[in-house]
Amino acid sequence: MQRNIRVLFVCMGNICRSPMAEAVFRHLVNQAGLSERFEIDSAGTGGWHVGEPPHWGTQRVLASRNISTAGMQARQVRATDIDRFDYILVMDRENLADLSRFHPKARERAKLLLSFAPELGVDEVPDPYYNGRFDEVYHLIETACRNLLAYIRQREGI
Repeated sequence: MQRNIRVLFVCMGNICRSPMAEAVFRHLVNQAGLSERFEIDSAGTGGWHVGEPPHWGTQRVLASRNISTAGMQARQVRATDIDRFDYILVMDRENLADLSRFHPKARERAKLLLSFAPELGVDEVPDPYYNGRFDEVYHLIETACRNLLAYIRQREGI
């Protein structure tokens, strides 16, 4: 039996960007018929929103594209996540720095999500919690998630 490929998306509160990335990536994986090969999750570096569903702006953007957020709840990153997940994608450099508090290997294990979309010309996903630009964030995340899936498929031979 083949092992699952574990992918974790991380932002600050786990209600806007990382749950959007989790839902988008899961949707792309399902479309590719690979859902049985992946374990996909998201978490926040802070615990302010633990147990809450995704932000209404994230839910709106995803619902308009028929992407489900059913059952999703915010959680905080655990130190064990750093060893457990094969791919750890953060939304910005602050998330990367914050992860280092949870695990000494975090800085070398985690990557900026937008490093998988250099064609976009930006390397950090802005937080729509503060500016309301959920559609812009969706475009960045969706592009990077498509490229990330292609990268993983090539690297893992699936």
